[in-house]
Amino acid sequence: MNLNDIIRAAEKVNTYIHRTPLFPSQTLSNLIGCTLCLKAENLQRAGSFKIRGALNKLLSLSDSERGRGVVAFSSGNHAQGVALAAKLLGVKATIVMPEDAMSIKVAATKGYGAEVVQSGVNAVTRKKIALEIVEKTGAILVPPFDDPFIVAGQGTVALEILQDWSEVETIVVPLGGGGLSSGITLAATSINPKIRVYAVEPMAGNDGQLSLRKGQIVTIAPPKTIADGASTTAIGEIPFSILREKITNIVTVSDEALLKAVKLLAIYCKLVVEPTGALSVAALLQNQIPNSGKTVAVLSGGNIAPEILAQAITC
Repeated sequence: MNLNDIIRAAEKVNTYIHRTPLFPSQTLSNLIGCTLCLKAENLQRAGSFKIRGALNKLLSLSDSERGRGVVAFSSGNHAQGVALAAKLLGVKATIVMPEDAMSIKVAATKGYGAEVVQSGVNAVTRKKIALEIVEKTGAILVPPFDDPFIVAGQGTVALEILQDWSEVETIVVPLGGGGLSSGITLAATSINPKIRVYAVEPMAGNDGQLSLRKGQIVTIAPPKTIADGASTTAIGEIPFSILREKITNIVTVSDEALLKAVKLLAIYCKLVVEPTGALSVAALLQNQIPNSGKTVAVLSGGNIAPEILAQAITC
């Protein structure tokens, strides 16, 4: 993969997506000790960056492939991104979601017209069940992160950041399976090799950090964290091949730090951000990113359960 893949992705998906704002927060800048701008992907269609990769993947398919329908497996944001992308392109979508997936994300996925399969599905079985549906129906699998078209689509976030603020020195991005962080890292460092990119995981789900330290992909048990979008057991092979060469570092934060970040973003920035989307700000508030200078924190999603938002506001 290279920068041209991401530029081509932008040319394809920009017709369908929002160009999300990049705006400064003086309050957070003062608290953190840097010049901070927020890339508000929580305001993206379907509530997260995921529609970028989903659209790029679906637009890469032939008409006959789209006619077979698509299948995805996800705890939430990828489900919604694929469901909306499929609706926009007139493609039948089946989404495999864990039985304990947030009800608000399940309802949104169904609202976009996708068929949702949950019976017997958990974090361990969801991919297996999705592949069984693919085998039975002939539909096309749309992976959540380990796919070059998905990575390229997510990387379009970095193109917008650098178009809006070419002087940026550090980009901090949430890390789950690695599609967003690897796409942003590839795009940003290809345009300006001096840019530092940090990825942030929840402490309980530090598979990416362990993999970077070991130099090979490490698989962990399904993590228990409020950052459901980053509750992966292993980083993707394609994302890892990019991150191990180009990422500055991968750091972690606690669930308590995530709740604080969600609260501050709501109170000071008037932004509703889910815990996974707040990983970047939490790391900055916890001084996990040294000498960040002119910094962009990517807010990857805003699909938060009302009870989690209430918990954050009152913590």
